[in-house]
Amino acid sequence: MESQKTIAVTLRRSGIGRPRKQRDTLRSLGLTRLNKTVLVHDTPEIRGMLTRVLHLIEVKRV
Repeated sequence: MESQKTIAVTLRRSGIGRPRKQRDTLRSLGLTRLNKTVLVHDTPEIRGMLTRVLHLIEVKRV
């Protein structure tokens, strides 16, 4: 069985002044501070969340 692929997500721009859905998405990804990096599994659900806040984050494949 192949292990799940991982994505490193870094918050580059603040969620302050952004719509509630975008702030909630950042929080659910675990991005609470600028320049914080979290590792998440590459699933369709996570990809959808990343697409919603793509203008605020930096994404790298690990």
